[in-house]
Amino acid sequence: MGLLKGIDPLLTADILHILRSMGHGDKLCVCDCNFPASQVATQTTSGKHVILTVSLPEALQSICSVLPLDFFEEKQAMYMGPQEGVEMPPAGLEVVAALKGAIMEGCGSDTKIEPLERFLFYDEAKSCFAVIQTMERRPYGNVILSKGCVGPDGRDLKP
Repeated sequence: MGLLKGIDPLLTADILHILRSMGHGDKLCVCDCNFPASQVATQTTSGKHVILTVSLPEALQSICSVLPLDFFEEKQAMYMGPQEGVEMPPAGLEVVAALKGAIMEGCGSDTKIEPLERFLFYDEAKSCFAVIQTMERRPYGNVILSKGCVGPDGRDLKP
């Protein structure tokens, strides 16, 4: 395995291929180690399931260093929230804060990241292009990113 200049070494050839194969409007599920990634991936556009042996924030920092998000949509990312009647546990609040920070670091503080109820999240994940599973162990460490376009300035294209 060789490294490339300017490309985070966590971005394997498989992940780079997935990210380059996605078109604007395609979605990517980046999930924790307890998510049913293998099963969900079989229903995605590409059928791809890639495992990264890092935390969710580390994976998102790497992915968002190269993946433009869709700022022409109402929200650019959705994270898994609990179902009605269930409270988000403290570790879940912690991982949500960390995933928001990682995404905003790579894509800007104006990135809109909203919760999606747990069971709706599973359904939405099946409509994604692919699934990248991390070793994140905190609950609710799951996010869906909507791919946008790279603008003339080399950054996320924004209206």
